[in-house]
Amino acid sequence: MFVQLLDERGSRLPSPEFDPHVADLTPDALLGFYRDMLVVRRIDTEATALQRQGELALWPPLLGQEAAQIGSGRMLRADDFVFSSYREHAVAYTRGVALQDLVRVWRGTSQSGWDPFAVNMSTPQVIIGAQTLHAVGYAMGIRNDGADATAVTYFGDGALSEGDVSEAMVFAASFGAPVVFFCQNNHWAISEPVRVQSTVALADRAGGFGIPSLRVDGNDVLAVAAATRVALDRARAGGGPTFIEAVTYRMGPHTTADDPTRYRDADELAAWAERDPISRLALHLRAEGVLDEAAEARIAGETDAAAAELRAGCLALDDPAPLALFDHVYAEPHPGIDRQRAEYARYLDGFAD
Repeated sequence: MFVQLLDERGSRLPSPEFDPHVADLTPDALLGFYRDMLVVRRIDTEATALQRQGELALWPPLLGQEAAQIGSGRMLRADDFVFSSYREHAVAYTRGVALQDLVRVWRGTSQSGWDPFAVNMSTPQVIIGAQTLHAVGYAMGIRNDGADATAVTYFGDGALSEGDVSEAMVFAASFGAPVVFFCQNNHWAISEPVRVQSTVALADRAGGFGIPSLRVDGNDVLAVAAATRVALDRARAGGGPTFIEAVTYRMGPHTTADDPTRYRDADELAAWAERDPISRLALHLRAEGVLDEAAEARIAGETDAAAAELRAGCLALDDPAPLALFDHVYAEPHPGIDRQRAEYARYLDGFAD
């Protein structure tokens, strides 16, 4: 089954199975999703510009994947915990991460972006697929505590070629962990197309681990919301893990260090641009009469304000003190770290003259 509730023209497609899961999402609520997607796209564009101007060392754009992240992120409860890769800026936005904190690690002024326990979202994981193991471990803890929260882990199609993800799914299935595996199939693992990685739909691979799966149009924010709620409800009710494949497309480069024109056909990019998640929702909202010129102008002002806040926050970040490198390595005092800090301090003192 391929879950789709809004087609490319923004027309609402009825679904007796999934409609009940989004029955409370009014046109005004969807207008909020539209605003969210525009804000995060504007933030993403601004961060890319900051990298091109030498203000960030690197940035992994999410252009084209806004619906997959907003549609899922807005369905989570405050006590759910997110374990993400390095591209889930929109999910971080839905969790309340400050815009300045989105760029700390990419500017090189911090080893981490934010306090995970303040927003119930771990900081970005660059090691491909490692966060899936962290999510399952956390979910097993939830189950042992008798709580009904969930863990949600985000990763790309390329991560399914990593052993960590397979190991995570084995543990999740074996222990009935309340975890949602959210795979954003954006069709490209850097320069490798998804067809090289799997001969079947990625969602079908979950069945081999005994995990039920859903395959959803990742550019349809309403369908993503419905699928995410199905998975969250199952986890909260003790039904264990669910695998979601959100079929979307990475419109930009893998990171700002990548040149996708070297491996990607321009016609493919153009075809996916016609399925743009923001344009699709806009068509639906205009037909519903809730997106008019006044709303567009208001949202445009909010997106510009967010971009200005991100830029100002980025430029205001101070370089850390050299000895800060040794802070927060261990939760408790550690003699080995103390010795290294002292040695490095003596080294730095050697340049005092």
